[in-house]
Amino acid sequence: MILTSYIWVGGIIAQDVITYSTFEDFSKDFIRDKDTTYVINFWATWCKPCVKELPYFEALHDKTKNEKIKIILVSLDFKKQKETHLIPFLYKNKLNAQVVLLADSGYNRWLSKVDEDWSGSIPATWLILGNKMQFAEQEFDNTEQLYQFVNNFISSP
Repeated sequence: MILTSYIWVGGIIAQDVITYSTFEDFSKDFIRDKDTTYVINFWATWCKPCVKELPYFEALHDKTKNEKIKIILVSLDFKKQKETHLIPFLYKNKLNAQVVLLADSGYNRWLSKVDEDWSGSIPATWLILGNKMQFAEQEFDNTEQLYQFVNNFISSP
């Protein structure tokens, strides 16, 4: 089941947050275009390293908005706190990259679909381009490090 929330600011939608009940629904909905690089960051509002690196993903989003690169910020926050915590956080921090809420608590079932060695810790970033994938279970230290990670992935065979 997919649920959508909106923030209304003077009649304008500021952020559309789709809730995915399962990882499969998320992956079917977002990972479609074979010629697009997907930069998928798993994070949560309660994770300090995650929040620290969000501006780097926002900068990447701004820099690449006219390219075939799609930034998706996958929140692993609790579904019951979406309206009271996640959406106000997004509004306060003025995030423009696409944010979705993944409410699939069966982590042991889907973590290995991202990367067989993923322990489940966040932040974590998953890059996808066609059948090529790369995963980093780490915090990025700055915008340049994130740019380099993505550019190396795109330029590698």
